[in-house]
Amino acid sequence: MEIINLLVGGPTADWPADLAKIPGSWVGADRGALRLVKMGIQPVMVVGDFDSINQAELATVKAALAGSVIVKPDQDHTDTQLAIKSIFEQLAPDEVHVYGATGGRLDHLLANVWLVLDPFFRQWAPKIKLIDKQNSLRYYLPGDYRIKKEADKRYLAFVPLTPMHLTLPDEKYRLQADYHDYPISWASNEFVGTSGHVSFDQGVLAVIQSKD
Repeated sequence: MEIINLLVGGPTADWPADLAKIPGSWVGADRGALRLVKMGIQPVMVVGDFDSINQAELATVKAALAGSVIVKPDQDHTDTQLAIKSIFEQLAPDEVHVYGATGGRLDHLLANVWLVLDPFFRQWAPKIKLIDKQNSLRYYLPGDYRIKKEADKRYLAFVPLTPMHLTLPDEKYRLQADYHDYPISWASNEFVGTSGHVSFDQGVLAVIQSKD
């Protein structure tokens, strides 16, 4: 399976401890591109309007670049949105793992989490994973799924981002076709064993695994 790692501009304090050692190809969005280069990682693509770095830093990024530069043409998309669009359209990976997307400014956090609600991006929802030092977030489209517990995580949250009937048949706290017509976080659930099942009938579901 081909995974592209994307680093965006969130605080470094929220990165996983081993970020620089994560294998695979990397793409940097705006300041994330400069941070990759400073870690000795050669990005295969950089994306953004580069308003958070100066011209000398941009020249440093371009000198280390292994692929293309995608300059954001307008303000209708965030750097993260343009990066994900460019990755799927030009590199066609099986998954994109996004780092630096969950800390810092709340408006950026919400834009990143809600990205898949845009019909254009929803096609890629099951292929996008947001990761930080405490959490991983995956998206699901309607269906029945078996979710595997990540070894270092304890808690499990189910977050309907749209109206749906949600069933959790074998987690610690169960639901049976529960319906809400607004977003809600069923937080602090837990696996019973090493996996659990979930099913729902419409919309987009985010599943978060977390540790303290």
